[in-house]
Amino acid sequence: MFEPIFDETNPETLLEPNAVQEEQTFDVTLRPKRLEEFVGQEQLKGNLDIFLEAARQRGEPIEHALLYGPPGLGKTTLAHIIAEEMGVKVRVTSGPALERVGDIASILTNLENGDILFVDEIHRMNRVIEEVLYPAMEDFALDIVIGKGPSARTVRLDLPRFTLIGATTRLSLISSPLRDRFGAVYRLDFYTPEELARIIRRSAAILETDLPTEAAELIAGRSRGTPRIANRLLKRVRDYAQVRNGGTVTAEIAEEALEMLEIDRSGLDRTDRRILTTIIGKFGGGPVGLQTIAASLSEEVETIETVHEPFLMQLGLISRTPRGRTVTVLAYDHLDLPRPPGQANLGER
Repeated sequence: MFEPIFDETNPETLLEPNAVQEEQTFDVTLRPKRLEEFVGQEQLKGNLDIFLEAARQRGEPIEHALLYGPPGLGKTTLAHIIAEEMGVKVRVTSGPALERVGDIASILTNLENGDILFVDEIHRMNRVIEEVLYPAMEDFALDIVIGKGPSARTVRLDLPRFTLIGATTRLSLISSPLRDRFGAVYRLDFYTPEELARIIRRSAAILETDLPTEAAELIAGRSRGTPRIANRLLKRVRDYAQVRNGGTVTAEIAEEALEMLEIDRSGLDRTDRRILTTIIGKFGGGPVGLQTIAASLSEEVETIETVHEPFLMQLGLISRTPRGRTVTVLAYDHLDLPRPPGQANLGER
């Protein structure tokens, strides 16, 4: 676990290295700065454009907003775009980094009118911190208890009219009182291969890498519908081309690089395929319990359940049943294995 870092030279920020610092070397340079540069999520962008324009016309800060969806789809990027479109500053932190009431109090009291406070993984925020946010979000006031015992008293501090933008991958874990205080809630969906190809070509131009259309489409098709993964694969392909082909990227070079990374035509990696082959080879295709699968692979249950299983289910390669996980005939086809007898139509309905 990373320890949160409090920057004394900039007391309004409370940063977590994993959430902020590692992004400053690669992803930040590829992030679009304006809403018109953001590729995909057309319905969301249309609603967001009206949301921002209405606030600008009234000369008011925007309402608190909540962004949710799978990781890597652009929640953090959208928070920065909103700040850029509104012409205000954005302060970035994360739920796990806010451990004490003093942490959130320090941030809130150093905000200016119209500023945006972006809290990533807001569902992991301490419940005590969450309760402090209720009056801050509704009344723009901060209630602080001074002293202990019978002499304790409550002091209310006025706060500037700020905007809280929360991001989460687990909307259901956010308590109803907090969720209801957001004036706008937006869901981000997975991207199409065409949208990912546009993102990859844009990223390649920023990285000053000549990327043929065929190579961009090849990378897009193996990116699990996620821009973060697409940019990561682009970087690996660029590295491979630099070492093996003098920096020139071709469709053949991209194919070789992705094969070296063991990422197949559907975006499955080595662990994804091991999960399928383990269920088929050791347990006859299932049903089998998740803990049994994890023990067979020497993997953590949570890793399989949150990282690998959602994508396998999205592709229709695995299904959940009351008795455990089973693979579909599509998994047999994907692995080029003969379908089991009597299951010729399973998974095709």
